[in-house]
Amino acid sequence: MLTLIQIELYKIFKKWRTYIGFIAIGVLVPIIHTAMVFEGTSTLNFMTRNIQESFFFVGNLLNGYLVSYFILTSLAVHIPFLIALVAGDLLAGEATAGTYRMLITRPISRTQIITSKFLAGIIYTNLLILWLAVMSLIVGLIIFGTGELLVISNQTVIIFEKSDILWRFLLAYGFASLGMSVVASLAFLFSSLVENSIGPIVSTMAVIIVFIILSAINIDFFQTMKPYLFTNYILSWRLFFDDPVDFAEVSKATLILAGHIAIFFSLALYLFKRKDILT
Repeated sequence: MLTLIQIELYKIFKKWRTYIGFIAIGVLVPIIHTAMVFEGTSTLNFMTRNIQESFFFVGNLLNGYLVSYFILTSLAVHIPFLIALVAGDLLAGEATAGTYRMLITRPISRTQIITSKFLAGIIYTNLLILWLAVMSLIVGLIIFGTGELLVISNQTVIIFEKSDILWRFLLAYGFASLGMSVVASLAFLFSSLVENSIGPIVSTMAVIIVFIILSAINIDFFQTMKPYLFTNYILSWRLFFDDPVDFAEVSKATLILAGHIAIFFSLALYLFKRKDILT
């Protein structure tokens, strides 16, 4: 299985589209860093404009942690498209290239084939989030230094001390990887249904958009569905920046996201094992 995964990773990184996500993050994050160097103070003042009359802030609030939190919040909703670009091509790309027959005639089972491709897609997803962490957090700390982290949400103001921040980011990026793995799993499922990678990419983004819209509609029927939609938990990494962290809610979100991954993979496996490669 390890050899199969290595082969699939080679296939993934041999294609130019694989590097779009890394290039996009490698370009966008430095642009945000540059903007924060020149406009960071104004941005911080804008964020705290409603509470400046009641509080007096001291210390280095414009630091790498704040910039990384801002970047993670800004880019988290755009990463799914970059993930779908690759995951949606894992199976559909074989159909487009006409290599299904050659692939399945190898002395390995269809289950091994689908599992190795799926795991390669998950590895790619985690590498992309790791690259985001390096570019935003590590580079951000080098440029802006450390300090306290100011988090404003739901009319709540929390200032975390320096020693209480890094572990929160590590868990947040880890949870973001889990959420993006759901997106990769969904694109992988759609990839098993079609013979062109455009369809899985568009379908994945369409499902995400529809789920987000349904979650926002204040009708009892849709609100009943909301707790079971994975899009409701993709941004649950923010829970790690509450004080105290609601680990019960984190566990619930983790189980739901992991359940979606298992369901999407199982469906893709079922469809692939029944796939007629002769037509």
